Amino acid sequence: MNISIKYFLILALGAVLLITLSSCQHCSKLGSKVSQNGENSVYNELTPEEEAVIINKGTERPFTGEFLHNEEEGVYTCRQCGAELYRSSDKFDSQCGWPSFDDEIPGAVERTPDADGIRTEITCANCSGHLGHVFLGEGMTPNNTRHCVNSISLDFVPAGEESSAVPGDENSERAIFASGCFWGTEYHFSNADGVTSTTVGFTGGSVENPSYRDVCTGTTGHAEAVEVIFDPAITSFEELAKLYFETHDFTQVDRQGPDVGNQYRSEIFYVNDEQRITAERLIEVLEDMGNDVATRLTEAGEFYPAEEYHQDYYAKNGNSPYCHTYRQIFDD
Repeated sequence: MNISIKYFLILALGAVLLITLSSCQHCSKLGSKVSQNGENSVYNELTPEEEAVIINKGTERPFTGEFLHNEEEGVYTCRQCGAELYRSSDKFDSQCGWPSFDDEIPGAVERTPDADGIRTEITCANCSGHLGHVFLGEGMTPNNTRHCVNSISLDFVPAGEESSAVPGDENSERAIFASGCFWGTEYHFSNADGVTSTTVGFTGGSVENPSYRDVCTGTTGHAEAVEVIFDPAITSFEELAKLYFETHDFTQVDRQGPDVGNQYRSEIFYVNDEQRITAERLIEVLEDMGNDVATRLTEAGEFYPAEEYHQDYYAKNGNSPYCHTYRQIFDD
């Protein structure tokens, strides 16, 4: 073969290999933005130091973390995806060199046996980012639990600044309402302008992942509720809260029409202080009108979707709610 042709082929092959290598590196970079369940998500860009801990399961040096001595009230979130993980009220000083928590926000943290066969790894349930390890039976707090977490895996949101944005979708916000049978509650919200999705389920109780049958016993403490995802460019929490009050009898305690029981209570589960303040203001307006408002305001906790046959019940059956009727109360 001619030497010049051979030289040209070598150069061409080298160029192909370089392009391929660059493409592989690019794909690897994008791969850090795909959740463990395969769903595309928009995650925060990570520094090499953050990737070493969150992606590659490393550990930051003890007594160096940003949040080790943080005593401010608020919520600790996942550095990678922004999901809420821990509340400041559950943080304590274990003197181990890393931030320690004796409880997590329900459903926010997953536990997996560590590769060393001894410890238990904790990861963000939303994006599977590495947080640290959990230890039991040490007797440091009444919960007898210590989540030993790397500061570099966390962000912190001061009290009152919590976001209602949906993790991975900054163009949507979230609200949770309970007003009796969740079929009727969902019916009105699913037809409201700006609402992009609704899910009926259970919240406010003491049992993890309850079934409809469990809740109906009245022993789990859950309310039948609806998680509402909405576009804040089209509607607002205030508009949805007004619709909430205008579509049920907020003066009834632990019932709604013929449905009687604690699970049928009137309750707003606010996801941040802004929602709480808005709800309190609307309740004051209703009370000034002479209403005895029974609606409770409770900070949102874990929301458990109900069985599939409960979802979009009236849309599937072509019926209308029997105990949720719209009546205008607030002036436009």
